Amino acid sequence: MNHSKIGRTHQQRRAVVYLRQSTMKQVHVHRESTKRQYGLSERAVQLGWCARDVDVIDEDLGQSGASAEKRTGFRRLAEQVSLGRVGVIFALEVSRLARSSADWHKLLDLCGLADVLIADEHDVFAPNDPNDRLLLGLKGQMSEAEKYWMRLRLRGAQESKARRGELKLIAPTGYVWDAGAQRLEFDPDQEVQRVLRLVFERFELDGSAGAVIGYFIHHGLLLPTRRSNGDLTHQRPVLSRVLSILHSPIYAGAYVYGRHHCRAALVDGRVRSNHVVDLPREAWKVNIQDRHPAYLSWEQFVTNQDKLQDNRHRRQTPDAHGAAGQGEALLQGLLLCGRCGYRMSPQQGGGQVARYLCSAPVQKGISTKACWSVAAAAIDAAVVSQFLEAAQPPEVELSLAVTREVERQARELDGIWKVRLERARYEAQLAERRYKAVDPDNRVVAHTLEADWETKLRALGELERAQQDARREHRVDLSPADRVEIVGLARELPRVWATASTTNAQRKNMLRILIQEVAVTPIDLPRRMSRVRILWHTGAVTEMMVDRPRSRAPRTSASAVEAIRELTGRGNGDTKIAAELNRQRVPSCKGQSWTKQTVRSIRRRYAIESPNSPGRPGGSRPDQRVDGLLSMRGVARRLGISQRTIRGWVESGKLKPAEGGGHGRPLWFSLDDRLEQQLLLGLSRRSRVVSPSN
Repeated sequence: MNHSKIGRTHQQRRAVVYLRQSTMKQVHVHRESTKRQYGLSERAVQLGWCARDVDVIDEDLGQSGASAEKRTGFRRLAEQVSLGRVGVIFALEVSRLARSSADWHKLLDLCGLADVLIADEHDVFAPNDPNDRLLLGLKGQMSEAEKYWMRLRLRGAQESKARRGELKLIAPTGYVWDAGAQRLEFDPDQEVQRVLRLVFERFELDGSAGAVIGYFIHHGLLLPTRRSNGDLTHQRPVLSRVLSILHSPIYAGAYVYGRHHCRAALVDGRVRSNHVVDLPREAWKVNIQDRHPAYLSWEQFVTNQDKLQDNRHRRQTPDAHGAAGQGEALLQGLLLCGRCGYRMSPQQGGGQVARYLCSAPVQKGISTKACWSVAAAAIDAAVVSQFLEAAQPPEVELSLAVTREVERQARELDGIWKVRLERARYEAQLAERRYKAVDPDNRVVAHTLEADWETKLRALGELERAQQDARREHRVDLSPADRVEIVGLARELPRVWATASTTNAQRKNMLRILIQEVAVTPIDLPRRMSRVRILWHTGAVTEMMVDRPRSRAPRTSASAVEAIRELTGRGNGDTKIAAELNRQRVPSCKGQSWTKQTVRSIRRRYAIESPNSPGRPGGSRPDQRVDGLLSMRGVARRLGISQRTIRGWVESGKLKPAEGGGHGRPLWFSLDDRLEQQLLLGLSRRSRVVSPSN
């Protein structure tokens, strides 16, 4: 068959047959379309190409034509066209090549520049011909529009059914889909229901998803998961799983459709065709409340979402308080800077004293220095005193309510363990019945069933031991003495606050019940103080003044320094010295365990050198000369301070060398009793400056 648009140059190059189906389901179900596309190879032969010169690209079967991002076959086709190796492209129709006008017109431009023809079952087109290019462009636009129309028809039917609440949802853990009633129902497994209710209960009490995970880990509880085949498994609680449960409105009894919007977008400079955007509640397409049984009320769900949003303390959300952590700074997330209104963040760790820091100038790019900072202890103590004074509920009602709540939580926890044990016993009994029902002569099956029975029995035994350990550790059964102690604690909130079993996170959550914000402003005259203003949730404001003492850097005790000097003199290395100090329980300046690095830093600070130190064959420099002058190390040993402090005195002129200095020569000092007392007195008054205002 001859065609007027096919020239000798086209037939000297290769013919390419491009195949594509949108999904693998279409490949297996719509087989006739696949056969027609493969049949284009015969049409290429009919138009004058040899069979050996026809290439078939079918690696895009099962790929959508909406984008060329994941279509390796289409990209390979475009590469062959740009290299001038293709004379004609065969496709069943334009939609097989592209469903995107951008991809389609790029291919047309390449074909026009390389003089490549495009053919289907009926005709041949030349992209460099204006009339053919116009027709091909219209076909490409119609293909893209057809994709939009098909999506409208499919989604229109889904949304219509969803507006009636009848579109089948993927049942989350805790629910099963009732096909007859066309709605979700509670999972018939009582253990699943109990665990999910416990998740929402603990979040309401503890205020963060991390605290919920900590409670589950502390009590040895697992989260159930219902697989697609109906099997129930138990997994350790992880943050993503707990957050997905807390964020889902399905658990509030709401039938929701259209919570997310999927669209193409630029993310970090790259195009993502399936970028998912979470929509606000008012933008959900379908929100039918009280459609199915609920684990919590809709009002409680909304409160939980506000709390989760408030826990997300980031630079982009400076108004959020953040989740209550275990740090020493009790006003974490509540404290505002009285100077600029920026939220102050706690700075602590490494044995340092907890402080509140306002870093607004740094965060805003105004300055490299912080606004100011203040020690947390005095501020926290003043606010806690006001809180304990304000929190005085009726004693009798509170005592009874606390007792009932503790007993209820204990019963709920014990109930979860009983359900888990009941399930394990059933699985062990089922394995036993299967083993006893098999023919004993069928040894292969009998051995397998016997092993399964033994596995179930071991799992049951381990679960029973875990329950007994949990009951002993967490006191599930309350004795009369326990009830008396609980009533006593309920009547005395200060005792509850100060008891060792109360964590800092719990103290912070108690503060947040009554306190909305705390603003603190530095006052330097007539003396260093902090103005503290407490904004209560009732709208009332309490103002007070708190002393602002200067912070002091922690120093290593003289006994610890002497112990390190003595152990070093015996020829011990830093690792052995650290182990010996930990064994003797010698305290460090930060209250932490000794390590090789901390011992080394103390030796360097106080010029304690090992007699076996390499690099000094002639021995180390003496601390004192014959004429009585002291080296820098000699002054450090005599005063019990670090050489860094001495260097600071030299630079500031407080201590002047009597001899030496410059070009690597050592410094020598003359130190009498008067100068020694003067230096030590100044050292006792010195404080570490943290910010310009401090």
